[in-house]
Amino acid sequence: MGCIGFQYGSFALQHKSTKLSVQKQNIISINWRNKGRQQSFYGVRDLVQCSFSTEPPSSSWTYARSGVDIDLESSSVGALISNFKSATDGKDPRQDRKYGRLTSKSGQFAGLIEFGDKLLALTTDGVGSKLSIAAELDYYNTVAIDCVAMNVNDLLCVGAEPIAFVDYIAVPKASPETWASLGTSLAVACLKGRVSLCGGETATLPDLVKELDMSGTALGWVPKDLQITGDDCSPGDLILGFPSIGFHSNGYSLVRSILRDKKIKLGEHIDMNVAIDEFSHIERFETSKDEKPTVGEVLLNPTQIYVEPLVELFESCQQTQRPCGFSSIHGAVHITGGGLTNFLRLQPGKIGFEIIDPLPILPEFQWLQQLGTVSNHEMYRTFNMGMGFALIVEPQAASRIQEWLLQHDCISKIVGLVTSSGKMIHRDANVSYERY
Repeated sequence: MGCIGFQYGSFALQHKSTKLSVQKQNIISINWRNKGRQQSFYGVRDLVQCSFSTEPPSSSWTYARSGVDIDLESSSVGALISNFKSATDGKDPRQDRKYGRLTSKSGQFAGLIEFGDKLLALTTDGVGSKLSIAAELDYYNTVAIDCVAMNVNDLLCVGAEPIAFVDYIAVPKASPETWASLGTSLAVACLKGRVSLCGGETATLPDLVKELDMSGTALGWVPKDLQITGDDCSPGDLILGFPSIGFHSNGYSLVRSILRDKKIKLGEHIDMNVAIDEFSHIERFETSKDEKPTVGEVLLNPTQIYVEPLVELFESCQQTQRPCGFSSIHGAVHITGGGLTNFLRLQPGKIGFEIIDPLPILPEFQWLQQLGTVSNHEMYRTFNMGMGFALIVEPQAASRIQEWLLQHDCISKIVGLVTSSGKMIHRDANVSYERY
């Protein structure tokens, strides 16, 4: 087998180093010491006029070239929502009933409906074309983790605690061995996501599907009037980023296109230093634990589930005002398909976001970008690039939240701030986006 070289290592962010590390004329910085640590508060002045890349070079690989047109998908979803509203005259079919009235707006990560003194949250998602890699390797031991993660992480974005999950599996032909692997994977996922598996549906569709497809729906709950909507986000708020552990479950059509183009095999071994700790690691296949990771192992590394300790953080803020009052948490973003543009789902056109001191880019992203000559513009609107989740918080609460998370074995870092630009700007990558 060939060997593809890049280094992979863990990183441990220290609490004292989580301040934004750059000084620019549009950032007002006030420093103080707290318990021996240097603390910082950042606010926004007028935005600096800079030139940022907004389009990829025509010669590079793009998501659209691989068959997934993000802009076309966005307009298609818009058409669906528009026609639904038109066909229902803009009315909620449950508006006259006691339970089930819609309270959320389109564009949020999860839908919210009324249920007495509580709100129920619903979200649905699938694993996507990552399953094609699992099919090629005939390895399904982790993909259910992706399915659950994509759903429960979305529930966290509205402040909901995930409580239940149902799955849907479609195959061209049933396989007890494959479904046994999925059952084990679902068990691991449900334990990590702390959800009950309430049932599901399986379908054998030889004329419709050519390989296994898997999706699911998750249910959560949140106390009424304590949902996170993003409506309280305002310029000067800080972005608290949480590390990802790989590609998660997005962008695989582009990944697979590049691998085909460059004739890279999934069984090729990658020369890297695998991080062996509780924060960052690669799930190894049972048959190759003593070997260097393969391309397939890196690509099938499951999506990080952020339920623990974020649910505990929300509850602690609500019940004890520690590490801060819950009202200090203004927004939450699951960085999935669309990459950094997911931030623009919060108050679109009204506020902006700026990444100034990002989390480390995972080496698999750097490897793929170099392999496929992919532009920064395309990488940052397709992949998480090392940051899988983010909270938008009041500046005064940021360091207290970080310290609380660190005590619960959770790494986070202040990576940027909210602005009034209406854009998502990443300074290091020199990219700018105006819409999701």
